[in-house]
Amino acid sequence: MFLIFDTETTGLPKRWNAPITDTENWPRCIQVAWQLHDAHGKLLNRKDFIVHPDGFDIPFESEQIHGISTALAKNQGLPLAEVLDAFLEALSQTQYLVGHNVGFDVNIMGAELYRLQRDTAFTSLPVLDTCTEDSALLCQLPGGRGGKFKLPTLTELYKHLFDQSFDEAHNATADVEATARAFFELLRQQKLTWARLENSTQVVAQIQKTYPDVVPLIGLVHQNLKKASEKLIKQEVPVVKTATPPTQTLSNIPFVHLHTLSQFSVLQSTVKVTELAQTADAFDMPAVALTDLGNLMGAFHFVKSVKQVNAQRADDDNRPPLKPIVGITLNVCENHQDRSRRDDGYQMVFLAKNKAGYHNLSKLSSLAYTQGFYYVPRVDRALIEQYKDDLIVLTGNVYGEVSAKLLNVGEKQAEEALLWWKAQFGDDLYIEIMRHSQEDENRINPVLIQFSETHQIKLVATNSVYYLKQEEANAHDILLCVKDGEKQATPIGRGRGYRYGLPNQEYYFKSPEQMQELFADVPQALESIAEIIEKIEAFDLAREVLLPKFDIPAEFVSAEDAKDGGKRGENAYLHHLTYEGAKERYATIDDGIKERIDFELSVIENTGYPGYFLIVQDFIAAARNMGVSVGPGRGSAAGSVVAYCLKITNIDPIKYDLLFERFLNPDRVSLPDIDIDFDDEGRSKVMDYVIEKYGANQVAQIITYGTMAAKSSIRDTARVLDLSLGDADRVAKLVPNMKLKKIFSLEEKALKEQLRSDEYARVTELKAIAEGDDLEAETLKQAQVLEGSLRNTGTHACGVIITPDDITNFVPIATAKDSDLFVTQFDNAVVEDAGLLKMDFLGLKTLTLIKDTVKIVKYRHNIDLNPDEFPLDDVPTYELFQRGETVGIFQYESAGMQKYLRELKPTVFEDLIAMNALYRPGPLEYIPSFVRRKNGQEEISYDLPAMEQYLKQTYGITVYQEQVMLLSQSLAGFTKGQADVLRKAMGKKIFALLEKLKPQFLDGGEERGHPREVLEKIWKDWEAFASYAFNKSHSTCYAWVAYQTAYLKANYPAEYMAAVLSNNMNDIKQVSFFMEECRRMGILVLGPDANESFYKFTVNDQGAIRFGMGAIKGMGRSAVQTIVEHRKEKPYASIFDLTQRIDLRAANKKSFESLILAGGFDSLSSAHRAQYFHHNGDGVTFVEKALRYGAQHQENEQSSQVSLFGDDSAVNIPTPALPDCEPWGALHALKQEKEVVGIYLSGHPLDDFAPAMKHFCNAKVGVFNNMDSLVNKELSFGGMVGEVQHRVSKNGKGWAIFALEDFEESYEFKIFGEEYLKYRHFLVTDSFIHVKALVREGWLNRETGKRGEPRLQFTAFQQLQDTLAAYTKKITLRLDLAHMDQALLVFLEDLFKKHKGDHKLDMTFYEAREQIKLTTTSRKVKVHVGEDFLAALDDYPVAYKLN
Repeated sequence: MFLIFDTETTGLPKRWNAPITDTENWPRCIQVAWQLHDAHGKLLNRKDFIVHPDGFDIPFESEQIHGISTALAKNQGLPLAEVLDAFLEALSQTQYLVGHNVGFDVNIMGAELYRLQRDTAFTSLPVLDTCTEDSALLCQLPGGRGGKFKLPTLTELYKHLFDQSFDEAHNATADVEATARAFFELLRQQKLTWARLENSTQVVAQIQKTYPDVVPLIGLVHQNLKKASEKLIKQEVPVVKTATPPTQTLSNIPFVHLHTLSQFSVLQSTVKVTELAQTADAFDMPAVALTDLGNLMGAFHFVKSVKQVNAQRADDDNRPPLKPIVGITLNVCENHQDRSRRDDGYQMVFLAKNKAGYHNLSKLSSLAYTQGFYYVPRVDRALIEQYKDDLIVLTGNVYGEVSAKLLNVGEKQAEEALLWWKAQFGDDLYIEIMRHSQEDENRINPVLIQFSETHQIKLVATNSVYYLKQEEANAHDILLCVKDGEKQATPIGRGRGYRYGLPNQEYYFKSPEQMQELFADVPQALESIAEIIEKIEAFDLAREVLLPKFDIPAEFVSAEDAKDGGKRGENAYLHHLTYEGAKERYATIDDGIKERIDFELSVIENTGYPGYFLIVQDFIAAARNMGVSVGPGRGSAAGSVVAYCLKITNIDPIKYDLLFERFLNPDRVSLPDIDIDFDDEGRSKVMDYVIEKYGANQVAQIITYGTMAAKSSIRDTARVLDLSLGDADRVAKLVPNMKLKKIFSLEEKALKEQLRSDEYARVTELKAIAEGDDLEAETLKQAQVLEGSLRNTGTHACGVIITPDDITNFVPIATAKDSDLFVTQFDNAVVEDAGLLKMDFLGLKTLTLIKDTVKIVKYRHNIDLNPDEFPLDDVPTYELFQRGETVGIFQYESAGMQKYLRELKPTVFEDLIAMNALYRPGPLEYIPSFVRRKNGQEEISYDLPAMEQYLKQTYGITVYQEQVMLLSQSLAGFTKGQADVLRKAMGKKIFALLEKLKPQFLDGGEERGHPREVLEKIWKDWEAFASYAFNKSHSTCYAWVAYQTAYLKANYPAEYMAAVLSNNMNDIKQVSFFMEECRRMGILVLGPDANESFYKFTVNDQGAIRFGMGAIKGMGRSAVQTIVEHRKEKPYASIFDLTQRIDLRAANKKSFESLILAGGFDSLSSAHRAQYFHHNGDGVTFVEKALRYGAQHQENEQSSQVSLFGDDSAVNIPTPALPDCEPWGALHALKQEKEVVGIYLSGHPLDDFAPAMKHFCNAKVGVFNNMDSLVNKELSFGGMVGEVQHRVSKNGKGWAIFALEDFEESYEFKIFGEEYLKYRHFLVTDSFIHVKALVREGWLNRETGKRGEPRLQFTAFQQLQDTLAAYTKKITLRLDLAHMDQALLVFLEDLFKKHKGDHKLDMTFYEAREQIKLTTTSRKVKVHVGEDFLAALDDYPVAYKLN
């Protein structure tokens, strides 16, 4: 007997694994139906019951699924006891329980039986479920967990078996009928087997006999429960409630939005906080709230935006200031630390009444992330009880606890929840009532109003705000699709085939009038708003920076500091450390130095930041003690003599005229900002030191917000709207480096001024697309709304926060995927304003490079280099700069910089500082004049003689901000503080401030005897240039780092380039680039070698660079370490010697194979690489045999050491014989090298064809990555053919995709039509070809009028080995008369005889000094121009040109 049954319930359980005795967990049964079939599959009887709800009601959400309302259940339902009697009767006749996901139904009925204290033994009956992994495999629905197929729904299984729709799902009788049919059909077809089905073969035979063909439906007529419920609900006479009369007219009742989400609720809202504040002010609202989901990321920006709105009001605006209400929507779950099951909790809204309340919100939000994060940040009731003071709570929207329980659980449970919240918050609890014109709210609102009256809890009218304007609803819907990776065409709903979305377009920032109209019948809900506003005090989140306490030695501690909070002790200790350091830094401390130190210390004392300097010097000293390289300084901090004496910086500011006030203005108290560079390997050590010193709960990294830029907003929107990838990419590429909002708002004239001509042409096309009515136009329209939306969060690369106490007392924190530390919820733009001490711990790869070079020099030459002591007058270093050979030199390696260095020919360090400052957009135009003045080609002039003092080093040109500051002091009597204000005003173009400072400058200069008209000119020049003028402190520091790298490259070239290669090991393109520089420098780069290579690149005894084993794929650090460690005594003699000695646990088979393929064993013996991978028919390669040999040898060694018989007990293991096989071809060996290293090491497959590539190719394959700029150009290129895919189009025509690789990169080409037929025989993998092609405009789409991507028209293919001979018409030799001698003539005569051929020969004789040139054509001698001929000319060398 088979009892096939199904239930409909009041909802779903919280815990699916809970026992049936947990009756609070299991929902109530409201319908049960069954069919009892005999062993042959015949129907014996069927029953269907609706259960009368006794002591519970049916939630709206459950009613939406199955259609049974409380009214229908009361009208048609039978008492539970009666239903259970019938169910137990059916159970007594069955052997098996059958259903689809029937375990749920067994638990539901088991819990109901338990509630009435009936026998629950049926739960142990054998269960035959049609929803299993086997049925998932049968239906093969993609998207299951762990890459498996999804478990099918009953509808999906039914469709698969019968190819018919099943539309009556979630009516128990219909479900049972469908399940029975599916079950017996599965048995009949033997598609599924059940282990608990006894005598299955016999059962199947009986079923097949009963149903020889497809199992039919019984043919029941099912009641439409939804329609029946709707009919009853309509018949119910509604209870007419008289609205509480308002105490004032509705128009006088202020309205404020209290439930507003911003873009800081990541990808859930399009609202920007600045626009939120502006809109609230425009609607004349007295306040506005921000209640983002789970976080306070936007709180500071929000409060700041409200302040700005208030500040921007007109002078005659008498309204009270707009009040910011800081709130949060928290997910409140049962247990925030329980991660055994997913429980997102209920979304409750909390508002801070004051600053203390905000701190409690901060605590709750921080704990939600640091302790409660599981899918979402969560808190629980226990945390709320702990941090409930000074908070107002709103019950939330339909996801709030009260509303959600009304909709999903029951009225009784919702009421119980409401009473708990009331017990905690009393009069500070408000019941939110919303009207978004949706059925679920309409159903619960009367109950909420009833709760309000019954329990004397005030109502408050709200509207969930996800976007500001109603017309932005579509853009918001697209944003939700971006979040979930959905297409907008997918319908909104629940379950498979549906996506999340808001039900309508009512979730916008409605006006007070709209809200008053909506809630006119519930005026008390509007009146509560004024009460809430009154309870809330406005507060500011900005504060002075709080420094962590720095422990100073006892002798400097001042008792008075404890009484008044002073910093006498810190100042005294700082004074002591500074003067101790000054003794080391300066041979004698003269009056000038003392005056500067005392001035700086006095400013530090007055601004109150001695602790800051003590903290920084402490961890920098710790870094140096740990062997971490510390940069010389960065930014304006290098202008501080105190920092120099404390060894925070390494540049003497007095020597280079660097200004302290550029760093810390004595007239304007602001936190100093010292950015510190550490070598990128040691940076983490310093971070660990800081964490250990101050505590992990006082240190955090800074969050970053990733926003949708113009192009990404277009691409994201296009994906959601299902615009093709090609069209989306084409539209995105039209956007210049400018915001969409600006593009579409600026006038044409302004656009033309700000864009290049090619950019303007693309923008014109973009605007034309936007004016259309197609999908591309819609994409652009919606992308403009989404641009700037927060897309994700990350971690600031170097910013670290240190607080005086637990960090959550000062700022809300969160967790990050890419950091073990906490991260602040406030971003870098506001952390300092929020009172947090920010340190930038920067990892500078160049410092690691310098450190590595010093180590290699020590290893090779036993010389201890100290980069801080490199002489600044080193001739080879300046010669290197003068030649422009600055590849690999920090900050000076670009082609443009190299060009200017060759022209400038720097001779002093100040030249390098100036070039570092000038080589950037803006001041770049001053470089030619600077060069001419330096080289005496242009007169050095000064507007005033007094200016020479500060402009002499830069040849009369103002280069630095410091020069403007010093000149304003000397010419016009500005104070140090005023000079810094001037620098800032000019740099940031603060025109109001410049207007104020100009008269002061002119008057002050005139008072000091300078002509006013000259001062006017100076001011005008400064205004034009000062915004470009660079910080000399920063430029000096980085010029010093650059000088250190150049010194090493000039004096230790091989060691330096080895370090450069090591520091770029993870970027194989860079490795290839720097290897080319090594070749130019004449430094040999050898492949890896087991006897010479280390993990990083090194230099061997012959001065060649040896490839680092760490750059080989499959070679872990531990494998390299054991190889290096065990060769210290003597080099390895063979692979057997190596396997006997190293730790084979650290170096596995993969390590050996990779090292062999890269050439690492080439020097160990005469064996070639192929032999290591050959096997003599036994399936075991030679390398595996060598490893086994080494392992057995080590095992014997160990066993003999513990043997009673000593060495004699060791077994003699025969050495495996080297197999005999053919060596690999050169191309195969090179390809294997590239496989494990990423580049060709011992050569390049194209090396033999280099002359043809050089002389007859005008393009590299990399240029085809951007074909827009190549239209109508004919290009010739060559390379090695990679993978080729021959294909056939829908119309039967052949075409192909083929990869072509040149010396630098690879590109995938497509070839079609006649061109394919003509040239396909050239498309052979590993062949070498030369190609000519014309880039044509893309095909024109006649329907849309738009062109596609540019296309290639192939015009010629040629074997690369034939290219020289085919395309060379003649060769012209260029001979310098100054170098003509008998040896050259003999060489050429022999060469011509050896390479006779058909190519014409010309000779050009020239004399450089007299500029004489004579070209002759040989009539008798003709040559064959091939690779060997050209190689001989290159080796001699003789210059030539091919035509």
